Amino acid sequence: MSDQSEERYLIISADCHAGLPTEEYRPYVDPGFREAFDDMIRERQSITRTLSDPEFAEHWMEENKEGISGAWNGARRDKELDADGVVGEVIFPDGDAVTGFTGSPFGAGLSSTGQLDPGLAMAGARAHNRWLAELCADSPVRRAGVAITPVLDDPDAAIAEAEWAAANGLRGVLIPTMWQPYPAYHDPRYDRFWAACADLNLPVHTHSGAAMSEDYGEHVALYLMECRWWPARPLWFLMWSGVFERHPNLRFGVTESSAYWVPDLLWLMDTRYEHAHTSKKISRSKIIGELTMRPTEYFDRNCFIGASTPERIEVERRYHIGLDVFLWGNDFPHPEGTWPHTRDWLSRNFGDVPVAETRKMLGLNAARVYDFDVEQLGPLADEIGPTPTDLGQVDDGANVVKWADAAARGRFWLHADGEVDR
Repeated sequence: MSDQSEERYLIISADCHAGLPTEEYRPYVDPGFREAFDDMIRERQSITRTLSDPEFAEHWMEENKEGISGAWNGARRDKELDADGVVGEVIFPDGDAVTGFTGSPFGAGLSSTGQLDPGLAMAGARAHNRWLAELCADSPVRRAGVAITPVLDDPDAAIAEAEWAAANGLRGVLIPTMWQPYPAYHDPRYDRFWAACADLNLPVHTHSGAAMSEDYGEHVALYLMECRWWPARPLWFLMWSGVFERHPNLRFGVTESSAYWVPDLLWLMDTRYEHAHTSKKISRSKIIGELTMRPTEYFDRNCFIGASTPERIEVERRYHIGLDVFLWGNDFPHPEGTWPHTRDWLSRNFGDVPVAETRKMLGLNAARVYDFDVEQLGPLADEIGPTPTDLGQVDDGANVVKWADAAARGRFWLHADGEVDR
């Protein structure tokens, strides 16, 4: 191996979580909503959590008690990330994904939907965002916070919150994955919000969490299927309605919703855009609307996937997904993530992946999307980052050769001459 290929990895997790124990948000809640906040806390204390496996939850919380406190304790947080080899992080709400008794006030975090009371949803978002800005200000080089922006009821209020977020050092916004009973995201009422986020250089995100849980009954596996579908759904609404055409600088990310589905979605959209046989009965002009490019071209320009804890099959599909839009995350401090065993996970899933590609997916792509300063992060990476050898990448040349055909083929439905396989 060359010396360059043995340099330590600069790893940025594109999916981490932070949040206070819910009752501790009270000082951050606007005074006019504190009585409602106190009522919410009393109500939560009477609820019995039934989704999590009690035995697993007890073991997880006991085994990782100190590390989990990194959800709200900055010093402990840095210690845990250091041990994981992670120098930078993108921070979403709701630090606890086990007990269900902590989270952003009034349900304004990952499970937020259009069913929430809009006033309470914004109050909860504002409380979390103000605390999060403080957490990120303690370590602005390492932390990129994502503000909650409940856009459904009042886009202008969401714009004001996005403007506050940008002015206070936060670097992205989170919108609800499920908009019912409000208009869908293709509605023109949201256009000024997309424009503001583009102007403010704030990527817009959806994140797994919400789903149509009332439909599932006792069949919890249905939630596991659909909690990744709902966050992806806004992508094709924004795509086909021309949002990315009208706002070329808007960036949109789907986080912690897997990445395995991306190639098939892009294939489907590209072939329908090109008026494939199975869509010929529909007017092509009605299909493409105001689009002037193929959907994959918009995807590569405007979109990215926060592939938290990607499975091996997703790493194998990286050329189909797109090497430049694939962002890795460790999901700290959630138990479904790779923390606190990230190095082992990376070794199993990236051991035969070329080093240059690994560097993109594990950090450089996130650095570009969220404007991390890689020069400032470099010294820390030199201390804590794993080397290619640490990840089992002992013969980079052989790894490049192994994947050469797949890399040359790229997205399986696109030909070298630019034509689409229909």
